[in-house]
Amino acid sequence: MTAPLQTALIIEDDAPIRRFVRMTLEADRWNVVESATLQQGLIDAGTQKPDVVILDLGLPDGDGVDLLRDLRGWSTVPVIVLSARADEQDKIAALDAGADDYLTKPFSTGELLARIRANVRRAGTSLRLEARTFRFGDVEIDLEARIVRKGQADVHLSPTEYRLLAFLVGNAGKVLTHRQILQHVWGPGHLDRDHYVRIHMSHLRQKLEADPAQPQHLLTETAVGYRLVEDAAESK
Repeated sequence: MTAPLQTALIIEDDAPIRRFVRMTLEADRWNVVESATLQQGLIDAGTQKPDVVILDLGLPDGDGVDLLRDLRGWSTVPVIVLSARADEQDKIAALDAGADDYLTKPFSTGELLARIRANVRRAGTSLRLEARTFRFGDVEIDLEARIVRKGQADVHLSPTEYRLLAFLVGNAGKVLTHRQILQHVWGPGHLDRDHYVRIHMSHLRQKLEADPAQPQHLLTETAVGYRLVEDAAESK
């Protein structure tokens, strides 16, 4: 018996873009639902139970950031913003409101599909964490024993480095803003200390990446934050 198709909800008012994204997803064996407004998008998110949402921010009856805030009150479905807004503050606002990823138009279909796969996998992170192990590249993390190995060798991490890595693992595939990382790892009194994140990410790359200068898994999202990917192909 053929497995049922996963469902993607596209919330986009530009009909040609909506049609292009639908065709891209259908070619990758997705069932696709389309909405052209904020209100219809919220209704479809509730009734169609999508596995992923592709969201434009400039909708005719409201801002996609408002939709995100509403949606996050009752759903954890992965949301990928697909927007012409390229300003870093727009990206940060969407991510802080609950988006899992952000792509600017124009975009490549290959990158869109890779981001979708990564974020849908991330939605199963709780299942992976129940197994208490997580792997990327040649790195294995035993979350119960708090042991990190690279190849066959144990890697020593400071308590802060481990908290940062565990937060990235718990949100694998998702773009995390500097603010989100600082809030979780250092606490609300350190939200203006972006350099803390840069320094400790550099330490993690030195210890875990094959080539720290060309990281394949611990990725920078320029001016926004960081993202952990399991498959190095997703970093291309």
